[in-house]
Amino acid sequence: MTPEPCASAAIMKPIVPRRILSIWLARLSVDRWRRALAPEGRAAADAAPTALILETAHGPRIAAANDAGLAAGARAGMLLADARALCPELVTVPGDPAGDLAAIEKLALWAQRWGPWSAMDPPDGVLVDVTGVAHLFGDEARLLADVASAFAAQGLAARAALAPTAGAAWALAHYGPPAAILAPDDDPLRLMGDLPVAALRLDADVLTVLRRLGIKRLGQLAGVSGAGAEDPAQEAAARDALRRRFRNHRAPSANPLLRLDQLLGRMPEPLLPVIERPMPLVQRRLLEPLRHRAPLDRVVTDLAEDMVRVLAARGEGARRLELALWRVDGEVLWRRIELAAATREASHITRLFAARLDDVAAGFGIEMVQLRASWCEPLAFAQTDLDAAAEQHGTALAACIDRLSVRLGPGAVTRPVARASHIPERAQAWQPPLEPVPVVQGMLAFHSRPLKLLDRAEPIAVLYASPDGYPQRFRWRGEVREVVRVEGPERIAPEWWRERSTARLRDYYRIEDAAGRRYWIYRQGIAGDGRGGVPDWFLHGLYA
Repeated sequence: MTPEPCASAAIMKPIVPRRILSIWLARLSVDRWRRALAPEGRAAADAAPTALILETAHGPRIAAANDAGLAAGARAGMLLADARALCPELVTVPGDPAGDLAAIEKLALWAQRWGPWSAMDPPDGVLVDVTGVAHLFGDEARLLADVASAFAAQGLAARAALAPTAGAAWALAHYGPPAAILAPDDDPLRLMGDLPVAALRLDADVLTVLRRLGIKRLGQLAGVSGAGAEDPAQEAAARDALRRRFRNHRAPSANPLLRLDQLLGRMPEPLLPVIERPMPLVQRRLLEPLRHRAPLDRVVTDLAEDMVRVLAARGEGARRLELALWRVDGEVLWRRIELAAATREASHITRLFAARLDDVAAGFGIEMVQLRASWCEPLAFAQTDLDAAAEQHGTALAACIDRLSVRLGPGAVTRPVARASHIPERAQAWQPPLEPVPVVQGMLAFHSRPLKLLDRAEPIAVLYASPDGYPQRFRWRGEVREVVRVEGPERIAPEWWRERSTARLRDYYRIEDAAGRRYWIYRQGIAGDGRGGVPDWFLHGLYA
């Protein structure tokens, strides 16, 4: 008799080695800036040396630069003043780190076309698990080629690499050859020993310490740590010596031993996958096209009630709602409303959209209506009607703001808030009316300032007895005004941490003309201060 096969042997399957794809978008900030430009203006923008800057405590710093800017000497992390010394014609554009992070999150979801799950690798990378997926593209080389072509079609420069661990894939993508592949049976130390220690994703201060110790390559660090040693005792002694040197460094990015073990696969590296949460959406496909307003209002009311049920199941409220109307001729009409506070009140949603549907041209009819909530916030499960909740939650105020915003336009209803700055035009900002007011520390008790500030200080011609004397007469908007009373000056120094070193101080005066009208003017600079020529005069505000 033929013996029956062992049951355990029948269910055994070969273990598929893990494969991690690392995608590095080295020029994400610059690529996003280029994509925002009109196609006809990109050539001129590429030719001009341009740098994306961020405001820091020591002044503007360069976050990224285009090819022309790099050729002119601009580098990431450099102070803008130093870069302008090398390239006076350097063009500056505000950086957008928050937008870059949001773009990375969207790209991580988009990259799931190559693997079942993906993770963000901020500030400019994406990790994708492609275990057992390469054969769908032919092989791993063709998978990397598909990644490069897909990102190139999006206008994004990308470098990709494949390895058994996230650390090895990251190191190859950043410091290895293009489209590098580390096979599961390859020796990482043999193939990656010449890479710099920066390939371990370490902090700058740790890299400085390693360089002072003479460790510049992965192979050198592996030798010092005893990795690959035949004698376990020798390896343990070497690791203990290196561990004592960095015993105060607990973060992974400050621990060379931990990063090396993660790269070699000796220690697992937890990765947080990006999970797409579907947007709340309800729709109606109509049996007959709608051409009149009354049935359209009925459909919108039904959709609002459906949306409220969907939001209640998620424990959320809508802050932004978008209504799409599909016409028979294929055109789609969009109407969008933004709410001052999260809500799940169907009647309130219907009333707001009713004010936005007056100009809808149905044409030959509307055959489908769709409502989606593109911005949601957590909201308590129980919510009473708007009028009853007014005293406890201020919901009636939110409803009033919503109706005013729909009628007057987005951004028409705002509130002023104080900012920690002694410069008049920076001491106040505007924000949505129900957003929390930021806590401002270190505010100064200012002198009497006008309630009316001009959007931009206007230059005036002033006559005075001496360079540092009071103004006697000035011309503003074509009319000469005689000064009869003067109070001041109130001296305001520039904010040296955010302005250039050549910024001049201001001397503000409160003046009154012969007709009794009062103004707030200032002299910019002092004669002989070494920061410019003759001081200029400006009118900045008006008193009631």
